[in-house]
Amino acid sequence: MTSESAADGPVRTAASALKTFWNFILRSFSHSLQVRIVVLTIVLTSVAIFGVGTYMSQQIARGLFDTRLDSLSSQTRSILAELRSLAPVDGQAVTQDTLSSQLSSIYNRSAGSVYSLTLQPKDPNSSFSTITAGGSNEDGEATQVPVSDELREAIRKAPTDDKLYQSVSLPDGTGPGLLITQELQIPGAGQFQLYYLGDLSEQQDTLNFVQRSMFVAALVLVVLVGAVAWIVTRLVVTPVRTGAEVARLIADGDLDERMPVHGNDEIAVLGESFNDMADTLQHQIEQMERLSVLQRQFVSDVSHELRTPLTTIRAAADLIYDSRDDLDPVTARSAELLNSQAERFDNLLSDLLEISRYDAGAAALVPKPVDIGAIVTSVIETVSMVAEQMDTAIVVHAPSSPVMAEVDRVRITRIVRNLVVNAIEHGENNPVDVYVASNAEAVAVSVRDHGVGMNEEQVEHVFDRFWRADPARKRTLGGSGLGLAISLEDAHLHNGWLQVWGKLGEGSCFRLTIPRRPDQEITSSPLPLPPRDAQIRGSALVAGPLSSDGSVRIQTGSIPIVVETEPEMLEDDNESVAEAAPQSSSPETTTTSFEAVSDDGAAADELDSAAADGSETGTAETGPRSTDVGDPDLDGDGMDDGEGGRS
Repeated sequence: MTSESAADGPVRTAASALKTFWNFILRSFSHSLQVRIVVLTIVLTSVAIFGVGTYMSQQIARGLFDTRLDSLSSQTRSILAELRSLAPVDGQAVTQDTLSSQLSSIYNRSAGSVYSLTLQPKDPNSSFSTITAGGSNEDGEATQVPVSDELREAIRKAPTDDKLYQSVSLPDGTGPGLLITQELQIPGAGQFQLYYLGDLSEQQDTLNFVQRSMFVAALVLVVLVGAVAWIVTRLVVTPVRTGAEVARLIADGDLDERMPVHGNDEIAVLGESFNDMADTLQHQIEQMERLSVLQRQFVSDVSHELRTPLTTIRAAADLIYDSRDDLDPVTARSAELLNSQAERFDNLLSDLLEISRYDAGAAALVPKPVDIGAIVTSVIETVSMVAEQMDTAIVVHAPSSPVMAEVDRVRITRIVRNLVVNAIEHGENNPVDVYVASNAEAVAVSVRDHGVGMNEEQVEHVFDRFWRADPARKRTLGGSGLGLAISLEDAHLHNGWLQVWGKLGEGSCFRLTIPRRPDQEITSSPLPLPPRDAQIRGSALVAGPLSSDGSVRIQTGSIPIVVETEPEMLEDDNESVAEAAPQSSSPETTTTSFEAVSDDGAAADELDSAAADGSETGTAETGPRSTDVGDPDLDGDGMDDGEGGRS
C-alpha cells in the first residue's frame, strides 16, 4: 500500500463527516422554523455588529491619529522655532557640530514622543551633511528616514512654509509611525529639510485593545441574541408544533384530541379557535357517521323487507308471463313488461343487499384456485347473445396456458361480466378487446372498448354509486347503477386494483389486477394502462394516491392529480387516467411475454406486442372505497328505461 493510498482513508473519512454534518445543517435549517429563525437572527446580528464595529473602529483610529498628529505638529513647531533661533556666537559661524549638538538636545528633551529627528540640507553642495538624532539600529548606526517617492514629490512641489505628513512604518518594524516634514532656514547655515518621525505604537496598542474589547463584546452579544431568539421562537414554535401534532392525530381519526390553552395571548386565542374548529368538525363528522349508519341500516332493512313481497310479486308475474299466449295482445304485452321490470327490481334488490353486506363489513371471500382465462371465456359465452344483438364483436387475447390464481370465482365472474357488458353498451358497435395476462405476483384482465370514451371528470366518478356519465344517454342493457361500485369492492376484497383509463373519442379501458393469492401484495400489473393502442400525447393525468416515481402532484378540485412526465409525449387536454387501487401501493411498469390465443391471429399478435411493452403512465384510485356493484341486466330485451351512462 502506497503512502498516498494510506492518506486517502482519513481524507475520505473527514470529507464524509463534513458532508454528513453539512447535510444535517441543511436538513435542520429546512425542517425547523426555530433553527431557521435563530440562524437568520445570528447572521443578521453578526452583519450588523460587524458594520457598526468597523465604523466605530475606523472613527476611533481616526481620532487617535488626529490627536497624535496635533501633538506632534505642536512639537514640530517648537523645534522649528528653536532651530531658527540659532545664530553665530562671537562671530563664529554655525557648524555641523553645533547643529548636531542642538538636535540631540532637542531629541533628548522629547524622549518618548519622538522616534528620530533628521536635518537634511536642501543644497546638495552644502558643507553640511545629513544630521540624525535618535532612531539608531542595533549597531548604533542612525537609520535612514523612510521617505517615500510620493512624499519627496510633494516636498518638491510644496511651498516653503507648508508642513507635510505621512503615515509610515518605523524603520525597526516595531510599529506604525507618523513622519512630519517642513523646510526651514537656519541663519548662517542655509536651507534645511526637517524630518520629525513620531512613534504611534502607543496609539496602535490603544486601538488594538479597543478592537479586542469590541470583538469580545460582539461575540457575547451574538450569543445572547441567539439565546434570546431561541427562547422567543420556542415560545411561538412549541404551540405550533403541538397544534401540528394534534391536527395529525385528528386526521388519523382521534377526534378527541385538543390543543392545550394557557393564558390569554394570541397563541391562546389561536389554540381556542383551533379547538372550536375541532369541536365543530367532530360534531359534523359524528353527525355524518350517525346519518351514514342510519342510511345503511335503512337500505339494509328496506332490502330485506322488500325481499318477501318481491318474491310473491315475482311468482305472480312469472305465472302471468307463462300464460301470456292465452291473453289478448295488450294484456300479453303488459305481462311481458311486468315480468321484465320485476326481474330488474329483483336485480336491484340483490345489489342493495350486496352493498349492505360491504357496508356492514360482512362480505367474505371464498378463494379457490381458478383459471382466470376460463372465467373470461365463460363470461363471453354468457354475453354473446347480447353482443350479437348490439352488433359488437368480442376478441379475447389470452395465453394458451391456464392463468391460475386463488380467487372467489363468483366475485371475479361478476367483475368481468360488469366490465364486458359496460364495454358492449358504450362501445358504439366497435369491437371489444379482452386481454388476460399474468406475472409472478398477479394476474390481470383488461377490457378495452373503442366507443365514446370518458373525459377527466367522468373518469373521477365512474366508480361512484348510482353515478352515470351521461344521464341523457339511454341504457339499453338495464342495470342498477351499482355494477362498477360493487366490482370495485370485489377487487378490494381480493387486495387488488380496479383501474380505468378513458379518452373522449378513443374509448375506455378497465383493468382488473389481483394477486395470485389473497394475502399477497402486488406492486405491478402484467398489462399496461393506458392500453398499448391508445394515442397518448403529453402527460397522462392520474387521479389518486401518491406515485412512487417522483411524479409531480398538483391539487385540482376534490382529488389530487399526479402528472406522470414522459419526455417523448405532448400535452392532450382530453386525456385522463384514473384507477381504483389500494392506497398502500401503486402499479409499476412490467414486461410479460406469453402466447396470445384469440379469435383471430392478428389480435393475438397485438396482445404479444402489448404485453411485452414496458411503458405505463400510471394509475390511481378514484371513487369511494365503500361502494358496491351488482349483476347487470342481461335479459337483452333492448327496452329503454330512460336512464343512461356507465354504472
